[in-house]
Amino acid sequence: MSLPSSGPVRTRFLTQWLERAPAPVFVAVAIVAAFSTYFAMYAFRKPFAAAKFEKEYFLGTAVALKTAIVISQIIGYALSKYIGIKVCSEVTPARRAFMLVSLVGIAQAALVLYGLVPNDWKVAAIFLNGLPLGMIWGLVVWYLEGRRTSELLLAGLSLSYIMASGVVKDFGRALMEGTVAKWWSVIPGIGAPVAGLLGKVSEGWMPAVAGFHFVPVFLASVWLLNQLPRPNVADVAARAEREPMKGADRLAFVKQFAFGLTVLCVAYFFLTAYRDFRDNYQVEIFEGLGYPYDNNNKSIISRAETIVTFGVMAVLAMLNLVRNNRTGLLCAFGIMTGGVVLLGLSTALLQAGLISGFWWMTLTGLGSYLAYVPYGSVLFERLMASTRVVGTAVFAIYLADAIGYTGSVGVQLYKDLAAGSVSRFGFFMGFTWFMSVLGAICLLASATYFARRTRTSSAES
Repeated sequence: MSLPSSGPVRTRFLTQWLERAPAPVFVAVAIVAAFSTYFAMYAFRKPFAAAKFEKEYFLGTAVALKTAIVISQIIGYALSKYIGIKVCSEVTPARRAFMLVSLVGIAQAALVLYGLVPNDWKVAAIFLNGLPLGMIWGLVVWYLEGRRTSELLLAGLSLSYIMASGVVKDFGRALMEGTVAKWWSVIPGIGAPVAGLLGKVSEGWMPAVAGFHFVPVFLASVWLLNQLPRPNVADVAARAEREPMKGADRLAFVKQFAFGLTVLCVAYFFLTAYRDFRDNYQVEIFEGLGYPYDNNNKSIISRAETIVTFGVMAVLAMLNLVRNNRTGLLCAFGIMTGGVVLLGLSTALLQAGLISGFWWMTLTGLGSYLAYVPYGSVLFERLMASTRVVGTAVFAIYLADAIGYTGSVGVQLYKDLAAGSVSRFGFFMGFTWFMSVLGAICLLASATYFARRTRTSSAES
Protein backbone atom coordinates (compact mmCIF):
# COMPACT_ATOMS: atom_id res chain seq x y z
CA MET A 1 0.00 0.00 0.00
CA SER A 2 1.26 3.47 -0.78
CA LEU A 3 1.00 6.46 1.51
CA PRO A 4 -1.80 8.93 0.83
CA SER A 5 -0.70 12.38 -0.26
CA SER A 6 0.69 14.51 2.58
CA GLY A 7 2.96 17.51 3.13
CA PRO A 8 3.53 19.79 0.12
CA VAL A 9 1.70 17.39 -2.22
CA ARG A 10 -1.36 17.39 -0.01
CA THR A 11 -4.49 19.00 -1.46
CA ARG A 12 -4.27 22.15 0.62
CA PHE A 13 -7.15 23.66 -1.30
CA LEU A 14 -9.58 21.09 0.14
CA THR A 15 -8.33 21.72 3.68
CA GLN A 16 -8.68 25.48 3.27
CA TRP A 17 -12.11 25.08 1.70
CA LEU A 18 -13.26 22.95 4.65
CA GLU A 19 -12.03 25.62 7.06
CA ARG A 20 -14.40 28.11 5.42
CA ALA A 21 -17.25 25.71 4.68
CA PRO A 22 -20.55 25.85 6.60
CA ALA A 23 -20.64 23.55 9.63
CA PRO A 24 -23.06 21.01 8.07
CA VAL A 25 -20.74 20.60 5.07
CA PHE A 26 -17.67 20.07 7.24
CA VAL A 27 -19.55 17.61 9.44
CA ALA A 28 -20.74 15.62 6.42
CA VAL A 29 -17.25 15.38 4.89
CA ALA A 30 -15.63 14.50 8.22
CA ILE A 31 -18.19 11.78 8.99
CA VAL A 32 -17.80 10.25 5.53
CA ALA A 33 -14.01 10.23 5.86
CA ALA A 34 -13.93 8.79 9.38
CA PHE A 35 -16.78 6.32 8.83
CA SER A 36 -15.33 4.90 5.62
CA THR A 37 -11.80 4.67 7.06
CA TYR A 38 -12.87 2.61 10.05
CA PHE A 39 -15.49 0.65 8.10
CA ALA A 40 -12.81 -0.42 5.62
CA MET A 41 -10.45 -1.31 8.48
CA TYR A 42 -13.03 -3.82 9.73
CA ALA A 43 -12.60 -5.77 6.49
CA PHE A 44 -9.06 -6.54 7.69
CA ARG A 45 -10.21 -7.46 11.19
CA LYS A 46 -13.56 -9.26 11.32
CA PRO A 47 -14.34 -11.41 8.24
CA PHE A 48 -12.49 -14.37 9.81
CA ALA A 49 -15.34 -14.65 12.35
CA ALA A 50 -17.66 -15.81 9.55
CA ALA A 51 -15.72 -19.10 9.40
CA LYS A 52 -16.85 -21.75 11.89
CA PHE A 53 -14.08 -24.42 11.85
CA GLU A 54 -16.65 -26.88 13.16
CA LYS A 55 -15.40 -29.79 15.27
CA GLU A 56 -11.80 -28.61 15.02
CA TYR A 57 -9.76 -28.08 18.19
CA PHE A 58 -6.55 -26.21 18.86
CA LEU A 59 -3.55 -28.55 19.25
CA GLY A 60 -5.84 -31.38 20.33
CA THR A 61 -7.00 -29.56 23.48
CA ALA A 62 -10.55 -28.84 24.68
CA VAL A 63 -10.29 -25.32 23.23
CA ALA A 64 -12.19 -25.04 19.94
CA LEU A 65 -10.04 -23.85 17.04
CA LYS A 66 -12.34 -20.90 16.39
CA THR A 67 -12.16 -19.89 20.05
CA ALA A 68 -8.36 -20.04 19.93
CA ILE A 69 -8.32 -17.93 16.77
CA VAL A 70 -10.75 -15.38 18.24
CA ILE A 71 -8.80 -15.16 21.50
CA SER A 72 -5.47 -14.85 19.70
CA GLN A 73 -6.65 -11.90 17.65
CA ILE A 74 -8.11 -10.27 20.77
CA ILE A 75 -4.79 -10.74 22.60
CA GLY A 76 -2.99 -9.01 19.74
CA TYR A 77 -5.67 -6.32 19.67
CA ALA A 78 -5.49 -5.85 23.46
CA LEU A 79 -1.70 -5.60 23.37
CA SER A 80 -2.11 -3.01 20.63
CA LYS A 81 -4.31 -1.00 22.99
CA TYR A 82 -1.61 -1.04 25.68
CA ILE A 83 0.95 0.09 23.11
CA GLY A 84 -1.53 2.68 21.88
CA ILE A 85 -1.75 4.29 25.34
CA LYS A 86 1.66 5.75 24.59
CA VAL A 87 1.83 5.76 20.79
CA CYS A 88 -1.62 7.20 20.06
CA SER A 89 -1.36 9.73 22.89
CA GLU A 90 1.93 11.09 21.57
CA VAL A 91 1.60 10.83 17.77
CA THR A 92 1.97 14.12 15.89
CA PRO A 93 -0.48 15.22 13.17
CA ALA A 94 2.14 14.78 10.43
CA ARG A 95 2.52 11.06 11.22
CA ARG A 96 -1.11 9.98 11.50
CA ALA A 97 -1.84 9.10 7.86
CA PHE A 98 1.46 7.24 7.50
CA MET A 99 0.70 5.20 10.60
CA LEU A 100 -2.84 4.40 9.48
CA VAL A 101 -1.70 2.98 6.14
CA SER A 102 1.33 1.18 7.60
CA LEU A 103 -0.67 -0.53 10.34
CA VAL A 104 -3.34 -1.81 7.95
CA GLY A 105 -0.63 -2.96 5.54
CA ILE A 106 0.90 -5.09 8.31
CA ALA A 107 -2.53 -6.48 9.22
CA GLN A 108 -3.23 -7.51 5.61
CA ALA A 109 0.17 -9.19 5.33
CA ALA A 110 -0.74 -11.21 8.44
CA LEU A 111 -3.99 -12.30 6.77
CA VAL A 112 -2.03 -13.59 3.77
CA LEU A 113 0.12 -15.56 6.22
CA TYR A 114 -3.12 -16.79 7.84
CA GLY A 115 -4.14 -18.27 4.50
CA LEU A 116 -0.78 -19.92 3.92
CA VAL A 117 -0.20 -21.74 7.21
CA PRO A 118 -1.89 -24.90 8.67
CA ASN A 119 -4.92 -24.40 10.93
CA ASP A 120 -3.10 -24.50 14.28
CA TRP A 121 -0.62 -21.89 13.05
CA LYS A 122 -3.48 -19.61 12.05
CA VAL A 123 -3.69 -18.75 15.75
CA ALA A 124 -0.26 -17.08 15.52
CA ALA A 125 -1.03 -15.37 12.21
CA ILE A 126 -4.27 -13.83 13.49
CA PHE A 127 -2.38 -12.53 16.55
CA LEU A 128 -0.10 -10.63 14.17
CA ASN A 129 -3.20 -9.34 12.41
CA GLY A 130 -4.71 -7.94 15.62
CA LEU A 131 -1.45 -6.42 16.86
CA PRO A 132 -1.47 -3.31 14.62
CA LEU A 133 -5.23 -2.85 14.26
CA GLY A 134 -5.93 -1.80 17.84
CA MET A 135 -4.28 1.58 17.22
CA ILE A 136 -6.46 2.57 14.25
CA TRP A 137 -9.33 3.87 16.39
CA GLY A 138 -7.19 6.32 18.32
CA LEU A 139 -5.54 7.67 15.18
CA VAL A 140 -8.95 8.36 13.63
CA VAL A 141 -10.36 9.92 16.83
CA TRP A 142 -7.44 12.38 16.83
CA TYR A 143 -8.93 13.95 13.68
CA LEU A 144 -12.37 14.41 15.27
CA GLU A 145 -11.98 15.30 18.94
CA GLY A 146 -11.91 18.76 20.49
CA ARG A 147 -14.52 20.28 18.14
CA ARG A 148 -17.90 21.81 18.88
CA THR A 149 -19.40 19.14 16.61
CA SER A 150 -17.38 16.24 18.07
CA GLU A 151 -20.48 14.37 19.27
CA LEU A 152 -21.83 14.21 15.73
CA LEU A 153 -18.44 13.28 14.28
CA LEU A 154 -17.71 10.59 16.87
CA ALA A 155 -21.23 9.19 16.61
CA GLY A 156 -20.73 8.92 12.85
CA LEU A 157 -17.40 7.18 13.39
CA SER A 158 -18.93 4.80 15.91
CA LEU A 159 -21.56 3.74 13.39
CA SER A 160 -18.79 2.30 11.26
CA TYR A 161 -17.84 -0.64 13.45
CA ILE A 162 -21.43 -1.45 14.41
CA MET A 163 -22.50 -1.69 10.78
CA ALA A 164 -19.20 -3.03 9.43
CA SER A 165 -19.12 -5.96 11.83
CA GLY A 166 -22.22 -7.50 10.30
CA VAL A 167 -21.50 -6.48 6.71
CA VAL A 168 -17.94 -7.85 6.53
CA LYS A 169 -18.99 -11.16 8.12
CA ASP A 170 -21.81 -11.50 5.59
CA PHE A 171 -19.28 -10.57 2.90
CA GLY A 172 -16.96 -13.29 4.18
CA ARG A 173 -19.74 -15.86 4.01
CA ALA A 174 -20.55 -14.67 0.47
CA LEU A 175 -16.92 -15.22 -0.50
CA MET A 176 -16.97 -18.78 0.84
CA GLU A 177 -20.23 -19.51 -1.00
CA GLY A 178 -18.95 -18.13 -4.30
CA THR A 179 -21.52 -15.32 -4.36
CA VAL A 180 -18.84 -12.61 -4.65
CA ALA A 181 -17.36 -14.42 -7.64
CA LYS A 182 -20.78 -14.19 -9.30
CA TRP A 183 -20.85 -10.45 -8.60
CA TRP A 184 -17.47 -10.05 -10.31
CA SER A 185 -18.56 -12.11 -13.31
CA VAL A 186 -21.01 -9.46 -14.51
CA ILE A 187 -18.28 -6.77 -14.77
CA PRO A 188 -17.01 -6.43 -18.37
CA GLY A 189 -13.33 -7.02 -18.97
CA ILE A 190 -11.59 -8.04 -15.76
CA GLY A 191 -14.72 -9.47 -14.12
CA ALA A 192 -14.61 -12.96 -15.63
CA PRO A 193 -10.91 -13.65 -14.85
CA VAL A 194 -11.34 -12.42 -11.27
CA ALA A 195 -14.49 -14.52 -10.83
CA GLY A 196 -12.64 -17.57 -12.13
CA LEU A 197 -9.77 -16.93 -9.73
CA LEU A 198 -12.06 -16.49 -6.72
CA GLY A 199 -14.61 -19.29 -7.05
CA LYS A 200 -15.58 -20.47 -3.57
CA VAL A 201 -12.95 -19.10 -1.20
CA SER A 202 -11.79 -21.41 1.61
CA GLU A 203 -12.19 -20.56 5.31
CA GLY A 204 -8.45 -19.97 5.55
CA TRP A 205 -8.07 -17.62 2.59
CA MET A 206 -11.38 -15.81 3.00
CA PRO A 207 -10.07 -13.10 5.43
CA ALA A 208 -7.18 -12.08 3.14
CA VAL A 209 -9.39 -12.02 0.04
CA ALA A 210 -11.93 -9.88 1.89
CA GLY A 211 -9.18 -7.47 2.91
CA PHE A 212 -7.89 -7.06 -0.65
CA HIS A 213 -11.39 -6.03 -1.75
CA PHE A 214 -11.32 -3.09 0.67
CA VAL A 215 -7.78 -1.75 0.08
CA PRO A 216 -8.88 0.97 -2.40
CA VAL A 217 -11.66 2.14 -0.09
CA PHE A 218 -9.26 2.38 2.86
CA LEU A 219 -6.61 4.35 0.97
CA ALA A 220 -9.11 6.83 -0.46
CA SER A 221 -10.72 7.28 2.97
CA VAL A 222 -7.41 7.97 4.74
CA TRP A 223 -6.52 10.53 2.08
CA LEU A 224 -9.83 12.35 2.66
CA LEU A 225 -9.49 12.11 6.46
CA ASN A 226 -6.05 13.69 6.23
CA GLN A 227 -7.51 16.77 4.54
CA LEU A 228 -9.56 17.77 7.61
CA PRO A 229 -8.41 21.05 9.20
CA ARG A 230 -7.43 21.12 12.85
CA PRO A 231 -9.88 22.51 15.48
CA ASN A 232 -10.24 26.29 15.21
CA VAL A 233 -10.13 28.94 17.93
CA ALA A 234 -13.84 28.60 18.72
CA ASP A 235 -13.47 24.82 19.05
CA VAL A 236 -10.60 25.21 21.51
CA ALA A 237 -12.54 27.75 23.55
CA ALA A 238 -15.53 25.41 23.76
CA ARG A 239 -13.85 22.03 24.27
CA ALA A 240 -10.35 22.76 25.67
CA GLU A 241 -7.11 22.38 23.79
CA ARG A 242 -6.16 18.90 22.61
CA GLU A 243 -2.45 18.13 22.64
CA PRO A 244 -0.27 15.00 22.81
CA MET A 245 0.19 13.73 26.39
CA LYS A 246 3.55 12.70 27.80
CA GLY A 247 3.95 10.09 30.54
CA ALA A 248 3.77 12.60 33.39
CA ASP A 249 0.58 14.11 31.96
CA ARG A 250 -1.06 10.68 31.70
CA LEU A 251 -0.13 9.74 35.26
CA ALA A 252 -1.47 13.02 36.62
CA PHE A 253 -4.77 12.49 34.79
CA VAL A 254 -5.22 9.00 36.27
CA LYS A 255 -4.42 10.22 39.79
CA GLN A 256 -6.83 13.12 39.48
CA PHE A 257 -9.82 10.91 38.60
CA ALA A 258 -8.74 7.57 40.06
CA PHE A 259 -12.03 6.31 41.54
CA GLY A 260 -14.26 7.33 38.65
CA LEU A 261 -11.88 5.83 36.08
CA THR A 262 -11.52 2.61 38.09
CA VAL A 263 -15.27 1.99 38.28
CA LEU A 264 -15.64 2.83 34.60
CA CYS A 265 -12.91 0.35 33.71
CA VAL A 266 -14.51 -2.43 35.78
CA ALA A 267 -17.72 -2.01 33.79
CA TYR A 268 -15.78 -1.83 30.55
CA PHE A 269 -13.80 -4.98 31.40
CA PHE A 270 -17.00 -7.01 31.19
CA LEU A 271 -18.80 -4.84 28.64
CA THR A 272 -16.04 -5.30 26.06
CA ALA A 273 -16.08 -9.05 26.71
CA TYR A 274 -19.87 -9.06 26.26
CA ARG A 275 -19.80 -7.03 23.07
CA ASP A 276 -16.94 -9.14 21.65
CA PHE A 277 -18.65 -12.43 22.50
CA ARG A 278 -21.83 -11.31 20.76
CA ASP A 279 -19.85 -10.00 17.82
CA ASN A 280 -17.63 -13.05 17.29
CA TYR A 281 -20.32 -15.70 17.78
CA GLN A 282 -23.35 -14.10 16.14
CA VAL A 283 -23.58 -16.95 13.67
CA GLU A 284 -23.75 -19.52 16.46
CA ILE A 285 -26.10 -17.45 18.65
CA PHE A 286 -28.54 -16.91 15.80
CA GLU A 287 -28.50 -20.64 15.11
CA GLY A 288 -29.25 -21.26 18.80
CA LEU A 289 -32.23 -18.93 18.45
CA GLY A 290 -33.55 -20.94 15.50
CA TYR A 291 -32.11 -18.96 12.60
CA PRO A 292 -29.90 -21.36 10.61
CA TYR A 293 -27.77 -19.99 7.78
CA ASP A 294 -30.02 -20.56 4.75
CA ASN A 295 -31.53 -18.48 1.97
CA ASN A 296 -33.90 -16.77 4.42
CA ASN A 297 -31.13 -15.71 6.83
CA LYS A 298 -28.12 -14.90 4.65
CA SER A 299 -28.18 -11.23 5.63
CA ILE A 300 -29.69 -11.56 9.10
CA ILE A 301 -26.58 -10.23 10.86
CA SER A 302 -26.41 -7.18 8.59
CA ARG A 303 -30.15 -6.51 9.09
CA ALA A 304 -29.86 -6.60 12.87
CA GLU A 305 -26.71 -4.47 12.97
CA THR A 306 -28.14 -1.89 10.58
CA ILE A 307 -31.06 -1.30 12.95
CA VAL A 308 -28.62 -1.08 15.86
CA THR A 309 -26.42 1.35 13.93
CA PHE A 310 -29.14 3.89 13.26
CA GLY A 311 -30.56 3.52 16.77
CA VAL A 312 -27.20 4.33 18.34
CA MET A 313 -26.57 7.18 15.89
CA ALA A 314 -29.91 8.81 16.64
CA VAL A 315 -29.36 8.71 20.40
CA LEU A 316 -25.71 9.85 20.44
CA ALA A 317 -26.23 12.58 17.87
CA MET A 318 -28.70 14.25 20.25
CA LEU A 319 -25.81 14.87 22.65
CA ASN A 320 -24.57 17.53 20.25
CA LEU A 321 -27.63 19.58 21.25
CA VAL A 322 -26.33 19.74 24.85
CA ARG A 323 -24.01 22.73 25.06
CA ASN A 324 -23.07 22.57 28.72
CA ASN A 325 -20.21 20.09 28.96
CA ARG A 326 -21.03 18.88 32.48
CA THR A 327 -24.63 18.24 31.46
CA GLY A 328 -23.39 16.49 28.33
CA LEU A 329 -21.17 14.23 30.43
CA LEU A 330 -24.06 13.25 32.69
CA CYS A 331 -26.32 12.66 29.66
CA ALA A 332 -23.68 10.30 28.28
CA PHE A 333 -23.79 8.38 31.55
CA GLY A 334 -27.57 8.27 31.33
CA ILE A 335 -27.44 6.79 27.83
CA MET A 336 -24.90 4.17 28.90
CA THR A 337 -26.90 3.16 31.95
CA GLY A 338 -30.05 2.93 29.85
CA GLY A 339 -28.16 0.63 27.48
CA VAL A 340 -27.25 -1.95 30.12
CA VAL A 341 -30.77 -1.81 31.56
CA LEU A 342 -32.08 -2.60 28.06
CA LEU A 343 -30.02 -5.81 28.08
CA GLY A 344 -31.97 -7.16 31.03
CA LEU A 345 -35.34 -5.85 29.83
CA SER A 346 -34.99 -7.42 26.36
CA THR A 347 -33.94 -10.76 27.88
CA ALA A 348 -36.98 -10.75 30.14
CA LEU A 349 -39.19 -10.05 27.12
CA LEU A 350 -37.61 -12.94 25.18
CA GLN A 351 -38.05 -15.37 28.04
CA ALA A 352 -41.68 -14.27 28.39
CA GLY A 353 -42.22 -14.99 24.68
CA LEU A 354 -43.07 -11.37 23.90
CA ILE A 355 -40.33 -10.78 21.30
CA SER A 356 -38.60 -12.98 18.73
CA GLY A 357 -34.99 -14.10 18.80
CA PHE A 358 -34.16 -11.67 16.00
CA TRP A 359 -35.45 -8.72 18.00
CA TRP A 360 -33.69 -9.95 21.14
CA MET A 361 -30.37 -10.00 19.27
CA THR A 362 -31.15 -6.57 17.86
CA LEU A 363 -32.02 -5.13 21.29
CA THR A 364 -28.98 -6.69 22.99
CA GLY A 365 -26.92 -5.10 20.23
CA LEU A 366 -28.58 -1.74 20.75
CA GLY A 367 -28.22 -1.91 24.54
CA SER A 368 -24.61 -3.07 24.52
CA TYR A 369 -23.54 -0.50 21.94
CA LEU A 370 -25.36 2.35 23.73
CA ALA A 371 -23.19 1.48 26.73
CA TYR A 372 -20.05 0.59 24.79
CA VAL A 373 -19.79 3.27 22.09
CA PRO A 374 -19.55 6.32 24.43
CA TYR A 375 -16.36 4.89 25.97
CA GLY A 376 -14.63 5.26 22.63
CA SER A 377 -16.11 8.60 21.76
CA VAL A 378 -18.37 11.07 23.56
CA LEU A 379 -17.81 10.05 27.21
CA PHE A 380 -14.16 11.03 27.40
CA GLU A 381 -14.63 13.88 24.92
CA ARG A 382 -17.09 15.48 27.38
CA LEU A 383 -14.91 14.56 30.36
CA MET A 384 -11.93 16.41 28.88
CA ALA A 385 -14.13 19.38 27.95
CA SER A 386 -15.88 19.64 31.33
CA THR A 387 -12.68 19.35 33.39
CA ARG A 388 -10.61 21.56 31.01
CA VAL A 389 -7.68 19.17 31.22
CA VAL A 390 -5.21 19.92 28.42
CA GLY A 391 -4.50 16.65 26.63
CA THR A 392 -6.30 14.16 24.46
CA ALA A 393 -9.36 11.98 24.99
CA VAL A 394 -7.44 9.30 23.06
CA PHE A 395 -5.41 8.50 26.19
CA ALA A 396 -8.47 7.79 28.36
CA ILE A 397 -10.06 5.81 25.52
CA TYR A 398 -6.98 3.62 25.19
CA LEU A 399 -6.61 3.12 28.92
CA ALA A 400 -10.19 1.77 29.03
CA ASP A 401 -9.74 -0.24 25.83
CA ALA A 402 -6.61 -1.98 27.08
CA ILE A 403 -8.44 -3.14 30.21
CA GLY A 404 -11.59 -3.99 28.26
CA TYR A 405 -9.91 -6.29 25.76
CA THR A 406 -8.07 -8.03 28.57
CA GLY A 407 -11.52 -8.90 29.92
CA SER A 408 -12.58 -10.19 26.54
CA VAL A 409 -9.75 -12.72 26.50
CA GLY A 410 -10.53 -13.88 30.04
CA VAL A 411 -14.24 -14.38 29.46
CA GLN A 412 -13.76 -16.35 26.24
CA LEU A 413 -11.23 -18.64 27.91
CA TYR A 414 -13.63 -19.09 30.84
CA LYS A 415 -16.39 -20.12 28.43
CA ASP A 416 -14.40 -22.96 26.84
CA LEU A 417 -12.45 -24.13 29.89
CA ALA A 418 -14.94 -23.72 32.74
CA ALA A 419 -18.27 -23.75 30.92
CA GLY A 420 -17.48 -25.96 27.96
CA SER A 421 -20.72 -27.92 28.22
CA VAL A 422 -22.83 -24.77 27.87
CA SER A 423 -23.73 -23.70 24.32
CA ARG A 424 -22.56 -20.30 23.17
CA PHE A 425 -26.20 -19.22 23.03
CA GLY A 426 -26.83 -20.37 26.61
CA PHE A 427 -23.66 -18.71 27.87
CA PHE A 428 -24.57 -15.46 26.14
CA MET A 429 -28.01 -15.49 27.73
CA GLY A 430 -26.57 -15.75 31.24
CA PHE A 431 -23.87 -13.20 30.45
CA THR A 432 -26.57 -10.74 29.37
CA TRP A 433 -28.23 -10.83 32.80
CA PHE A 434 -24.86 -10.43 34.55
CA MET A 435 -23.85 -7.48 32.37
CA SER A 436 -27.15 -5.71 32.93
CA VAL A 437 -26.85 -5.77 36.72
CA LEU A 438 -23.11 -5.13 37.09
CA GLY A 439 -23.10 -2.46 34.39
CA ALA A 440 -25.90 -0.47 36.01
CA ILE A 441 -24.17 -0.50 39.41
CA CYS A 442 -20.78 0.59 38.05
CA LEU A 443 -22.08 3.27 35.72
CA LEU A 444 -24.30 4.85 38.35
CA ALA A 445 -21.39 4.93 40.81
CA SER A 446 -19.10 6.56 38.25
CA ALA A 447 -21.76 9.07 37.20
CA THR A 448 -22.22 10.13 40.82
CA TYR A 449 -18.45 10.59 41.23
CA PHE A 450 -17.98 12.71 38.12
CA ALA A 451 -21.11 14.74 38.85
CA ARG A 452 -19.46 15.84 42.09
CA ARG A 453 -16.02 16.41 40.53
CA THR A 454 -17.38 18.61 37.75
CA ARG A 455 -20.00 20.49 39.82
CA THR A 456 -18.02 23.73 39.92
CA SER A 457 -16.91 23.55 36.27
CA SER A 458 -17.79 26.59 34.20
CA ALA A 459 -16.81 25.03 30.87
CA GLU A 460 -19.53 25.61 28.31
CA SER A 461 -19.61 25.59 24.54
